[in-house]
Amino acid sequence: MTKWRFRATFLIVAAVGLFSGTIAQADDFYLRAGVGLEGSEETRFKDQSCSSTAPAALYGCGTGNDGAPTSSLGDFGRMAGFELGIGRAVAPALRLEAVLQHRPSFSFKGRANFVQTSARQSVSADLSSLSGMIAAYVDLPQAGLRKFGPFSPFIGGGAGVSRIDIGETRMEFPKTATIVPGGQWVGLARMLVAGVGIGLTETVALDLAYRYTNSGAVETGSATGRIVWHDGSREPLELGLAETRARLSGQGFWVSLRYGF
Repeated sequence: MTKWRFRATFLIVAAVGLFSGTIAQADDFYLRAGVGLEGSEETRFKDQSCSSTAPAALYGCGTGNDGAPTSSLGDFGRMAGFELGIGRAVAPALRLEAVLQHRPSFSFKGRANFVQTSARQSVSADLSSLSGMIAAYVDLPQAGLRKFGPFSPFIGGGAGVSRIDIGETRMEFPKTATIVPGGQWVGLARMLVAGVGIGLTETVALDLAYRYTNSGAVETGSATGRIVWHDGSREPLELGLAETRARLSGQGFWVSLRYGF
């Protein structure tokens, strides 16, 4: 699915209409509300500048105990979210939509690869995200594809702005824990969608969609972190740390209701 990533700042593939044709008539407006669950792709937290000294780079420019650059490898697990959209059918087969999506809580779980120890180096952090996109969908039957009974398949895509917040990252070592300050990133987000629409009434539709989303980057803050000794034998040691960054992308299923008016 990573082959679906694209560099354009805006993607219009275009809009969806239902098999009855009543919900996707040109000039119709609609509201849509949905929920979804996505699985994240594997990613690495790395320094933005591995040679930074003031503030200090967290990982540095060396090679880890697994042969990869020093970093933290893991993923963001399963990400549940909800979304609200408002749109308009601008043609029988074309619909444009503004959508706001929120994933209130998900977590990074992984491990670092510092060479100082061969023991497990667990890494964890809590996150949330908010994005706003302009999307477009094409209803394939109305664009010329043969219908499949009551099902109206569609494809679509969109782009917009995403804000990702990450709390403190905790890196656990045998004798100490390193606490990395949280941060916020704002930038470009993109998505691709394939699904099917089912008309429930003349004004209500059920959309079932499989979606790939590239939400952009997760970025820890350039601020003061600390090293904490598990046995309390020493006072915490403060560290001035530079930013680290990882990519956030995933794919999964979304279910939504669409009400035309």
